[in-house]
Amino acid sequence: MSVRNDVMADNDGHWSKREIDAGSFKDARLGRRCSELLRQLGEHMGGSIPFACQDWANTKAAYRFFSNPNVEEGDILNGHFAATARRYNACNGPILVLQDTTEFTYQRRNPHAVGLPRASTVAETNRSGCATIRSAGY
Repeated sequence: MSVRNDVMADNDGHWSKREIDAGSFKDARLGRRCSELLRQLGEHMGGSIPFACQDWANTKAAYRFFSNPNVEEGDILNGHFAATARRYNACNGPILVLQDTTEFTYQRRNPHAVGLPRASTVAETNRSGCATIRSAGY
């Protein structure tokens, strides 16, 4: 058995298989790639794509998948929606639906000061119209 087949065999019982409907994709290979990519990203939650993919070939395959015009949002989400419905139907008790309502406001008293590190920093425009920045050294 090849290394690639070992990886796919290990992936058979993985939760990512239940979240992807490979039949939703126009090409079955895209469904398999999506499931494998979801497994890799899930095992390295919060990490970068190169970290999750571990090598250049898998990283490049991930970026190709994301930029593939044959992959649509619905293709990826169909399996997830179906899996969510199955989990809902299998539950006998109350179901909590949690939502993150965090909001960020990036308002400043002086919006022109964005990027200026200290109050002693002064931005000026020279004769040629180019911006220059002077700051006092500490």
